[in-house]
Amino acid sequence: MSNDYHDLLFPLDSPRLLSCRCKDPYHYARDIQGFHPQVAEIVADWRARYAEPFKGLTTDGHVMPGLYRLDDEGAPTQRMVESANRLLDALDDAAREALRYDVDANEWRIWSNPEFLVHPCGVRLEELPMSARRAVMDLVAASLSPEGYRKAEGCMWTNAFLGELCGLPQIMNEWSYNVLLFGTPSATQPWGWNLYGHHLCLNCFVLGNQMVISPTFMGAEPNVIDRGPHAGIALFTDEERFGLELMRSLSAEQRDRATTYASMHDPAMPPGRWNIADQRHMGGAFQDNRIVPYEGVRASEFSKPQRDRLLELVEQFIIYLPDGPRRARMREIARSLDDTWWSWIGGQGDDDAFYYRIQSPVAMIEFDHHSGVWLTNDEPAKCHIHTVVRTPNGNDYGRDLLRQHYEAMHPGRRPGVEAAQSAR
Repeated sequence: MSNDYHDLLFPLDSPRLLSCRCKDPYHYARDIQGFHPQVAEIVADWRARYAEPFKGLTTDGHVMPGLYRLDDEGAPTQRMVESANRLLDALDDAAREALRYDVDANEWRIWSNPEFLVHPCGVRLEELPMSARRAVMDLVAASLSPEGYRKAEGCMWTNAFLGELCGLPQIMNEWSYNVLLFGTPSATQPWGWNLYGHHLCLNCFVLGNQMVISPTFMGAEPNVIDRGPHAGIALFTDEERFGLELMRSLSAEQRDRATTYASMHDPAMPPGRWNIADQRHMGGAFQDNRIVPYEGVRASEFSKPQRDRLLELVEQFIIYLPDGPRRARMREIARSLDDTWWSWIGGQGDDDAFYYRIQSPVAMIEFDHHSGVWLTNDEPAKCHIHTVVRTPNGNDYGRDLLRQHYEAMHPGRRPGVEAAQSAR
């Protein structure tokens, strides 16, 4: 299987592309669910999972208590509040109303990463005037580290590049994303935002000077832009290289135990372990309550250089956090290092596609090479990459921090009690 996306392009006059060329995002989403039974089945499963009350991703169905605490982590909250208020000022009344939800609304969990709209909530960037789009991106920039913002922007530019390669800019472009605002922007009270669309989904919860950015989904097909104004962008190269280096650094016996499946779509996989949407990912869209047992090798077996390399790899995945929150998150992850597991699927050669997972009580990180959606490869290739970051045991969307805030400030109130209802 070639890893060069140039070898995997559909001809622009192929039926695959021509069938989509006359459709806007809404008609395309309707038709793909109507014409493709596998897609309709996945969407039905997602809707059923969305209707479940939020619990959090666990290893055995039981949430481990006491893992997270309220703290001052030096989040750039004031800058975020100012940016959020400028966004509200940039919208007309109808868009402002569509954007806003209560801080514990179930719509936090509505995000998904395909190019087709499953749940079109909030406001869609491409339907806003450019001044409002820029205000959205200013809020994203105020919330992320400079490196994280460049990566998020790179995902959006790569989506536009894919739309150009396929001749489908009406389905995939720089602004093919929805944004929601939760609560009232405040330096002291809980609030947040999410942005979701093809290959980029961010959930940012803020409470005082503390923040949680998870779940996150970042991906790219292809993972490089080699022409046009954004030529030179290559996404997830460090995550790919560092992960392979760590796997190769293990002993042969450890590599054998870490490899849960030898091939990327292994016949030994049980039902549900692979699906057409997430492929090997366990923590993708609508998997908020999934049970994911530990697999592979514990980091307690690693040498100090290997443990250091693992932490360096983890930091690449949470580089989007601003300095203070990132340091706090790394301390949180380091405290659970002895109970952190490393698992692998696929080969270890330079050209091999692979999947790996880093999982502990406080973090679950996934990296996956995918088969083509808008490229022709039926097997995974290194030019199509998906990554997921989760905060297990109830703190995705900052939900455990919100629970603690309610217990301290609003006794008797619990986040997400009306989980299956709109909390607008």
